Amino acid sequence: MSRSAAALCLALSLFLVTYAVNLQAPLYDAYAAASGRGPAAVTIAFAAYVAGLMPTVLFLGGLSDRIGRRIPVVTALLLGAAATALLVVSPSWTTLVLARTLLGIGTGLATTAGTAFMIELMGTERSRSAALAVTSATSLGFGGGALATGISLSLAGPSFFPASFAVLFVLAPLLALGIICAPKVAQPQSGALLRLPVFPKGTWIFGATLALAWSATGMIIAVVPLELAMQGLSGWTGAVIFLAIFIGFLCQPIAKCLSDETSLALGLALIPSGFGLILFGNWMQAIAPVLAGTALSSAASYGFVYLAALSQVSDRSGRDRSRATAGLFVYAYAGFSLPVIGSGVLAETMGLIPAMGVFLALLILGAIALASCLSAGSNAPVEQAT
Repeated sequence: MSRSAAALCLALSLFLVTYAVNLQAPLYDAYAAASGRGPAAVTIAFAAYVAGLMPTVLFLGGLSDRIGRRIPVVTALLLGAAATALLVVSPSWTTLVLARTLLGIGTGLATTAGTAFMIELMGTERSRSAALAVTSATSLGFGGGALATGISLSLAGPSFFPASFAVLFVLAPLLALGIICAPKVAQPQSGALLRLPVFPKGTWIFGATLALAWSATGMIIAVVPLELAMQGLSGWTGAVIFLAIFIGFLCQPIAKCLSDETSLALGLALIPSGFGLILFGNWMQAIAPVLAGTALSSAASYGFVYLAALSQVSDRSGRDRSRATAGLFVYAYAGFSLPVIGSGVLAETMGLIPAMGVFLALLILGAIALASCLSAGSNAPVEQAT
């Protein structure tokens, strides 16, 4: 297999791994209802993804340096199919927690190995293009799974085995075989299998901004659909989740033309603006502001901030690309999960809209603080983990 063909197969594999992550999102309320659970349980199940991902990133982020890039990507594809199969066989809240934990492990393996693998396939002189290929594939995957399930349910009616699941079952083994046949482009390094992430000097501002951006995305994927369901607008869930990521994909070519600092500044302006519109739309029970706010949030999270952060970390990581990528995702997924859990707990006592209001206030404060640091050039170094 040529390097260009391998790069295409890798991009499709990264798409499919992330496609599996939100594939079941339009069915969250159905899984919860089947088990008699409320909003807090749904957000805990959503965050179980991070419970699987974070230890993988922390302790296995450098695994592909030791055993090669192909095995982690193949493992991630098979884990995505297995997790989804569990939900078909036993659709419940408990199974959702287990499935999302497996999906987190798979994403942690694929994203850390995949970024380094893509750069090696395309060449270090094209590292920014490789980063764009990875962010594009994963952005489309994260949004595409939810949209595919939403469309499947609207066409065929309620089901715990929509056609979107079948697509995953067909493609996962085929792409796994393709990755196995991909060429080895770097020799595995010696050393321990378990190695902590590294945080390249001067990149904390990129990690912190990505955490803030992805906190808004996590809320859109996990909390906003609950409010839409309460308003009888659950049919829009797949579209909202797809928009939450797809608009960012469309903005990535624009972000590539900007400096990373400019991309960050633009993202920091769009993040609270977008979520403010979402909150307004939910309060007014109007879908148009929700969709507009989701688009703005997506442009920030998966467009300007995601590409800038991944590009900067890749450029500054030297030979430790997979471990440095793992370090970046420690920031990102802490932001992605913790606010969602906190909001779910608040929603049990004060309601979803007030909980979203508290999150928006914290989002504004965080954006102001990070924008001030960026403006002052205060990207103080973070010590590297060894």
